[in-house]
Amino acid sequence: MSAPPPFAWTSGEVHADVVLLVGVAALIYAVAWARGPRASIQRPARFAAALLVLLVALNGPLHDLSDYYLFSAHMVQHLLLTLVVPPLLLAGTERWMADALVRRLTRARALGALLRTATRPVPALALYAVALIGWHLPGPYGAALAHHRVHVVEHLALMATALIAWWPVLSPSGLLPRLHYGAQVLYLFAFGIPMTAVAAMITGAEHALYPFYAAAPRLFALTPLADQRLGGLIMWVPAGVIPLVAFTVVFFRWVAVEADEEDFGAAVERPPW
Repeated sequence: MSAPPPFAWTSGEVHADVVLLVGVAALIYAVAWARGPRASIQRPARFAAALLVLLVALNGPLHDLSDYYLFSAHMVQHLLLTLVVPPLLLAGTERWMADALVRRLTRARALGALLRTATRPVPALALYAVALIGWHLPGPYGAALAHHRVHVVEHLALMATALIAWWPVLSPSGLLPRLHYGAQVLYLFAFGIPMTAVAAMITGAEHALYPFYAAAPRLFALTPLADQRLGGLIMWVPAGVIPLVAFTVVFFRWVAVEADEEDFGAAVERPPW
């Protein structure tokens, strides 16, 4: 491997294509939000947070650490791209925006059928699992590190399938709606399994799985195997914690809705005298 650039916490490589993509997404969202019905500032704030996290993940010191030095830093990057950016994007999209986009995409029957199938729980989780496990196998992972275009495809695949995997829980669209709260609870039990499987494979390995990082310059006195195991643990813990947090939120929302429905039913049945 060629010599990487010197690492510094105050600098790092900046990808103009990522900055342009984020800028265009922010502009389109801002124009649409300004023209449409605006309920509160919460959703735009979430969408802006997603774009900010995307910038931080793919540029600057985290980019340099993950692309040139540390497997564990790369796992932090992948966590941001799968467990932080997609749910924030969905939670930050207004319903009327999502419905307008879905209507436009589903004008083609084939694409509409594909979207309706892909956003169902089993296909959504299966697509996410295939992408997550497949891209962390040594062969595809090494190809992504060796070729920038493959690396771009890897990141796009991880983000796209993660967005689909979060859809049954966080769908902002009434045309492709999220699951009922009870089904969401069951779905979130399974959501962390693919990442846990990858983390177990990486953490339990007795040798370095990725030659690129075995040959990389050492930082923070981490050996290649220690760095790899740290990366596995970084994946393992959030893979359980973030779905657990989502599960807790969904569960309490479900309880609140059921309580409101019971109160409403009791009020309707109660005699007026």
